[in-house]
Amino acid sequence: MRRSLFLFGLMLALASCAQVVPPAPIPPPERQPAAPPASRPTSAAPVSPSVRPAAETALQLGGRRGPGSFALDPTQAERAYRAFRISCPSLVSRADASGLTRPEDWRQACAPLPAEVSPSALVEFFQTRFELVEVGDGAAFATGYYEPEIQGCRTRGPGCEVPIYAKPADLLDANPATGARGRGRMDESGAYVLYYERGEIEDGALAGRGLEIAWAADPVDLFFLQIQGSGRLRLPDGGVMRIGYAGQNGREYVAIGRLLRERGILQSPVTMQGIRGWLRANPDAGRALMRENRSYIFFQELTGPGPLGALGRPVTGRVTVAADPRFVPLGAPVLLTGMDNPQANGLWVAQDTGGAIRGANRFDTFWGAGAEAAVIAGGMSARGRAYILLPRGAVERIRSRAAPSQR
Repeated sequence: MRRSLFLFGLMLALASCAQVVPPAPIPPPERQPAAPPASRPTSAAPVSPSVRPAAETALQLGGRRGPGSFALDPTQAERAYRAFRISCPSLVSRADASGLTRPEDWRQACAPLPAEVSPSALVEFFQTRFELVEVGDGAAFATGYYEPEIQGCRTRGPGCEVPIYAKPADLLDANPATGARGRGRMDESGAYVLYYERGEIEDGALAGRGLEIAWAADPVDLFFLQIQGSGRLRLPDGGVMRIGYAGQNGREYVAIGRLLRERGILQSPVTMQGIRGWLRANPDAGRALMRENRSYIFFQELTGPGPLGALGRPVTGRVTVAADPRFVPLGAPVLLTGMDNPQANGLWVAQDTGGAIRGANRFDTFWGAGAEAAVIAGGMSARGRAYILLPRGAVERIRSRAAPSQR
């Protein structure tokens, strides 16, 4: 669902050595600059170079043990448990790109509980089967996303003339001649080139190929639905067509909110509502601005449960969070605490990813569908602390892999 997401802040750039430190109290939130400098822990137990993956992951930044105990709201624990159970089949079967866990680490935590479990027992479940781990300096930045609903039609007609495209067959993930990864297409000369960008597609590069799965009433609404990655079309007869992510053209994602702020057009804090207002008040300039985001999302109709996250499983409003899988195991619970927007505080489950969600401790909270979800997501910008909940024993295994002289 979240391959191209709504972003108003800058990504965190973190780099430090891996370590396991004694439990410490949760510190109060601190206002961090938009791009905080890298911090290096003082008492380090670095991961041996022989076990470091080629790409930067949580193993290189370090998994520091967080507070030994933590409190949870019972209602919140119940919601998080239900979402966590949805993720379990993936947790026990797929490789963890962060390097923090293995499938076998999750088997005990994913073992079924009795059918009737009290909320207080679910609090105990998280407190006894997991331990808190901080990646890097643990300074979290969270934004929000939601499932939008826009006006649309299954067939083109007056008031519904903006095409919503399925993924084209000529959009490839790698050069067929060399195997080199990177999305593109074969041109008329047989060369592998970048795929059409947003402006080219809007000018008709895909027209007449039968790729239209539906039509939107408004180009601005469709632009924001593409940023969210999935949504609902409200049809003229009152019905709803749900559409979800099917692919992306491989071109650069550009956050237009950042452009508006950098150019002095809008002042911070830049919200989704503020951007929409400016685009509608300045249709020609707004169309040109949207084209500066060359990324373009293709859709498919969803007929089962959804919307679907990066694991291919349904996501849950007010529980699911998008994260960078290099630093957070997809499917793992995440505790956000001390956030300067209290709505972001609580226990979330990392079930999604996003093209703009990059780096350690960078999260995008999912708020579901509807007007309230749109308002919360559009204004969400929060800083505080982030802890990943790992199955007990995973940290000790990570620590045992460090060089003996460095433990």
